Amino acid sequence: MTVTPKISVNDGNLVVHGKTILSGVPDNIMLTPGSGVGLVAGAFIGATISHSKSIHVIPAGVLEDVRFMCLFRFKLWWMTQRMGTCGKDIPLETQFMLIESKDTTTAEEDAPTIYTVLLPILEGPFRAVLQGNDKDQLEICFESGDNAVETDQGHHLVYLQAGTNPFEVINQAVKAVEKHMQTFHHREKKKLPGFLDWFGWCTWDAFYTDVTAEGVEEGLKSLSEGGAPPRFLIIDDGWQQIGNEAKNDPNCVVQEGAQFANRLIGIKENAKFQKNGRAEDQEPGLKLVVKDAKQQHNVKYVFAWHALAGYWGGVQPAGPGLEHYETALAYPVQSPGVLGNQPDIVMDSLAVHGLGLVHPKKVFNFYNELHAYLASCGIDGVKVDVQNIIETLGAGHGGRVSITRSYVQALEASIARNFADNACIACMCHNTDGIYSAKQTAVVRASDDYYPRDPASHTIHISSVAYNTVFLGEFMQPDWDMFHSLHPTAEYHAAARAVGGCAIYVSDKPGHHNFDLLKKLVLPDGSVLRAQLPGRPTLDCLFVDPARDGMSLLKIWNTNKCSGVVGVFNCQGAGWCRVEKKTLIHDASPGTLTGSIQAVDVDSIAHIAGPDWDGDAIIYAYRSGEVVRLPKGTSLPITLNVLEYELFHVCPLKKITTNISFAPIGLLDMFNSSGAVEQFEVEKTNETFDGSQLPAATVAMKVRGCGRFGVYSSQRPLKCSVGNTETVFDYEAATGLVTLLLPIPEEEMYRWPIEIQV
Repeated sequence: MTVTPKISVNDGNLVVHGKTILSGVPDNIMLTPGSGVGLVAGAFIGATISHSKSIHVIPAGVLEDVRFMCLFRFKLWWMTQRMGTCGKDIPLETQFMLIESKDTTTAEEDAPTIYTVLLPILEGPFRAVLQGNDKDQLEICFESGDNAVETDQGHHLVYLQAGTNPFEVINQAVKAVEKHMQTFHHREKKKLPGFLDWFGWCTWDAFYTDVTAEGVEEGLKSLSEGGAPPRFLIIDDGWQQIGNEAKNDPNCVVQEGAQFANRLIGIKENAKFQKNGRAEDQEPGLKLVVKDAKQQHNVKYVFAWHALAGYWGGVQPAGPGLEHYETALAYPVQSPGVLGNQPDIVMDSLAVHGLGLVHPKKVFNFYNELHAYLASCGIDGVKVDVQNIIETLGAGHGGRVSITRSYVQALEASIARNFADNACIACMCHNTDGIYSAKQTAVVRASDDYYPRDPASHTIHISSVAYNTVFLGEFMQPDWDMFHSLHPTAEYHAAARAVGGCAIYVSDKPGHHNFDLLKKLVLPDGSVLRAQLPGRPTLDCLFVDPARDGMSLLKIWNTNKCSGVVGVFNCQGAGWCRVEKKTLIHDASPGTLTGSIQAVDVDSIAHIAGPDWDGDAIIYAYRSGEVVRLPKGTSLPITLNVLEYELFHVCPLKKITTNISFAPIGLLDMFNSSGAVEQFEVEKTNETFDGSQLPAATVAMKVRGCGRFGVYSSQRPLKCSVGNTETVFDYEAATGLVTLLLPIPEEEMYRWPIEIQV
C-alpha cells in the first residue's frame, strides 16, 4: 500500500523515507494520502473495526529503536513532555509525537536525519489520541465521550508527515490538517492581541480569590510607583457572584476542594468590588475599578477571568435572572486515558456535587450577556479558564467534540462581538477537542500554573512551556504564565519569559517587588521587548530530557527582528512521575552541567541574516556580559548549576569591507537585549569626515528603549549619533564592543534613530 513516494506500508511495515517506523502493522490499518504539496506530502492513518462502539483502542504497529518526543495530558487540563525510544514509553493521552530516524534510501553515511510528526486529530464526533502498550505497540485510542455515539471505522485519525527540518515539518503538518479539517486556523492567520507587547499584572498569586477593588488599586499603585508600570491587568478569579453549593455535609465524601463545586449566581461583580465609600454611586463597582486603573494608572487593557462553564461548578440551575440559559445539573465523565494519569481534586469535587451546565444552544446568549456587561464596565477582554471540563459533559449532547466545538464557537463569536483586538487568553485547555476547533483564539496558556510555593515546580515549568510550545505554538501564541518578581527563582523565570515570545506579567503582592529585576524586562513606558516567535527547544534538545536525564541543559531559541536569542537553562531534578502519577523531585541536588551553543541553534538565523551571510556571528552573553566573535561552525561552552540560566544573543556579522565588520547587539542591561533593535541598514559611502578620514559606511538603526546600548565593530567607529545628535561612546578594542547611552524617550514605543559611521 504505497501512498506517497516517501510514506508507505509494505509487508506490514510503515516506512517513512526508507526507514521502518512501525512494524507488524495490522491489516485493518489504512493509509490515505494527504493533500500536501511537494515530495514530502503527508498521509492519514485510519482503521476499520469489526464492531461499533463509542471508544476504540487499536494497535497500529510496533515502535522500537527510535528517539521520540511526545506531549501528553498528565491531567485533564494540561500537557507535558515525555521522551522515549519504543512503544511502551508512549503515555496515555498523547496528543503530539515527533520521531527521529535516518533516511536509509541513500547509501551515504551522512544520510539526513528524518523527522516524522504524528498528529492524532478529530474525525466527526470522535477524537483520537496515541498511547503505547507493553508489546511496544503504538495504539490509537478514539472516542466520542457519549455512549450513544458509536462508529466502526475512522479514515483520518492520525496525520503523518516527514522531512529534514522538524520545525518546518510540524508547521506544514498543522497547516495540512487545517486544510483537511477546516475547523481551526493556524496561528499565522490569527490576530495577536495588543496586550502582548505591554507589561502586565495579574491578581491571582497576589490575592487568589480574596481579590478586592482596593487590592487591585494597591497592586497597580505599588508597581507604577516603583518604575514598572503595568499596562495590562488581569482581574483573576474572585470578582464574580458565586453561590456556595458545597455545604458541609458530614455524609459528603469530598470535603477538600469542595469550593470547586461553587456556581455562578449572577453575571455582575460581587460585593468586594463595590468600592469603599461609593456604594451610593449609580455606576457599577467594576466600572469604577476599571476607570481608576485606566485614568489613574494608565492601564491600557483590563481583562476579567471566567470559566468556560461560567465558574468552576458552572452556572446555578434556574438561578434568579439566569433561567433563560436552560442550565441543568451534569456529572462529569472522564475518559479512561485521563483517569489513567493524574487524579484531580476539581473532578473529585464535581463528580459528587455536579456542574451547572448551560445548554449548548443557549451558551452564546450566556457569553454575550456576560461579555456585554463586562464591556459596558470598560473591560477589554477575558481570560477563559477551566476549559477542558466541557469534554467530560458530552453525554446527551452528541459527544465531547460536539459540545466542545459548540462552546468554543459561541465563546469566539461573543468575544468578536463584544471586545476589540481578539482579546482572549485560553487557559486549562490542552485538549485537541478545543485546539482543533479554535478559529480565532490567539493566546493559550502553555503549561500548568506557576506555583510560587512548590520547589518542585520551577524547573518543570520552564521545560514544560518550552516543549508544549512546539505543538501549541502552531495554533496560538503560548503564554508562559505569570511569576513573582521577588522570589528565589525570579530571575530564572524572567529569563525564560524574555526568550518565550510570550506576554510578560507578574502576580506580585503589593509591596513585594524586585524592581531591579523588572526593569530588565520592562521599559519606562510599560512596554516590553517581546521576541518574535513562540520560543521552542533547539534541534539538539528535542529528543533529550533536560528535566530528568541528569546530563542535558535545555536550550530555547527565538528570533528578534535583526538577531536570534538562545536561552540556556538547567532544569534538572524534577518531573512528572508515571508511577506516582504526580510531579516529584527525583534528584534533590542535581549537579553542574556543561553544554554549548552555536549560531545555528537559532533555526531561522540564516533567514534573518540575509543571503550574503557567511555564518560568522557575534554572541552577547547577557549574564556574563561577554562579547565573543563566533566563526561559522564553532560553538561556545556554557556551564550552569540547577536553576541557573544564560541568554545568548546571536547577532549575524555583517562584512562591510574586507577589514570592517559590524553587528548590532542591543540594550545590554535588558534580558532580551537584541529585541531592542528594530531596524539595521548599512549604506556604503565615500563622503569625507572632518576633511581627513573617509568613512567606509554609515550604519543606521532604529532602536527602542533606553540605557546602555551596544554594537560590535571590528574597528573603532568614527562617529555616533542618537536622534540626530552626536553622542560620546566607549570602544573596547579587545572585544569590539561599542557602548553608548540612550536617553529615556518621551513617546511610547519610540524608536531612536541611531547612526554610526565606520
